[in-house]
Amino acid sequence: MNGVLRRLRTGAIWRDLPERYGPWRIVYWRFAQWEKEGTWARLLQEVQVRDDAVGAVEWTVSVDSTVARAHQHGAGARKKGPTQGTNRKIRQLSRIARHSAGPGAG
Repeated sequence: MNGVLRRLRTGAIWRDLPERYGPWRIVYWRFAQWEKEGTWARLLQEVQVRDDAVGAVEWTVSVDSTVARAHQHGAGARKKGPTQGTNRKIRQLSRIARHSAGPGAG
């Protein structure tokens, strides 16, 4: 039990559990069995009911960027609007316009 709680508290990977908790595979197996049997869900429900009864639970949801990630294609997606090279084209057109509007024009 202590190994499972330590892992949950620290967020470390199972293989990094200190040896004093026993083989990590056994600790993980125990954790998986409790999940399969619904032990974790019952513990959470019990704690929520008990704490909610005394007003110790604040039912607020918080989402940060580690939870709501962009789709893998959202990171480098091409933006709508002018295509690349537009500045070069604008500069070229303005040079042509300056030359045609010279002293002899008009």
